[in-house]
Amino acid sequence: MTHPIDDLKTVRDFLRYASSRFAASDLFYGHGTDNVWDEAVQLVMRTLHLPLENNTLFLDANLTWDERHLILERLERRIDQRIPLAYLLGEAWFMGMPFQIDERVLVPRSPLAELIVTGVQPWLGNHHVERILDLCTGSGCIGIAAATVFDDARVDLADISPDALAVAEANITMHELGDRVRTVQSDVFNELEGRYDLILSNPPYVDADDMASMPDEFHHEPVLGLAAGHDGLEFAHRILAGAHARLNPGGLLIVEVGNSWPALEAAYPALPFVWLEFEQGGDGVFLLTAEDLAAWSAENQ
Repeated sequence: MTHPIDDLKTVRDFLRYASSRFAASDLFYGHGTDNVWDEAVQLVMRTLHLPLENNTLFLDANLTWDERHLILERLERRIDQRIPLAYLLGEAWFMGMPFQIDERVLVPRSPLAELIVTGVQPWLGNHHVERILDLCTGSGCIGIAAATVFDDARVDLADISPDALAVAEANITMHELGDRVRTVQSDVFNELEGRYDLILSNPPYVDADDMASMPDEFHHEPVLGLAAGHDGLEFAHRILAGAHARLNPGGLLIVEVGNSWPALEAAYPALPFVWLEFEQGGDGVFLLTAEDLAAWSAENQ
């Protein structure tokens, strides 16, 4: 009986083989792809350091033995150990930008990318953005992406985890943004200073029930970046309590709370949440203005 590596020669061969193996496996897709084919393309093309698009020129190229071995090794680990592909590659994409990642941080997958690329319009209007905070930053992808859109703003990437901040630092360096983007170790707002024009956050928001029933792939991600108490609102409560004191007039708070959004609305009936809609999928992201937060905070002193 021959080993698959003896029969698979070209990029096309490996795309077909990976697709078949993934289709026959009980995998969860939700860390950058949502289907068998895209997962196979990511695995094969990025292992070979080839582009994900406009790549037909390479399909019939023969691979070296080392290249074939590495693809098969990663394929088996993806299937047998249920490791998210992004961790196997050491790479994830956010807003069309590559980011270095590993199991110290969540795999980037926030719908906030769709909002950031528009310059947070129409919500910001003519408000000039000088300071941005990416709260609970993880890999730094949200804040770094924002820095490329608001190209004269200074950006703080804040997280309580020194491991996460080390990954974020590597991504700041990779994108050559060290002159405007910095990391800050902070437990939510506790160690931060000054005010911001835009606060973006994808904090932990998974409730206890969802944590108990998550697919195996999520168990490779840091619990610190996922779990948020019995109702998923542990961090949302803290962010809402402190955000008014950290926003400049005309500023915005934008937070992703995922499936915990009904519980958040029920907990804060007086807050005029704007729930954002995304053409590329995703929900549970709210927007509040500095003025709405200040008025609500004054009434709840």
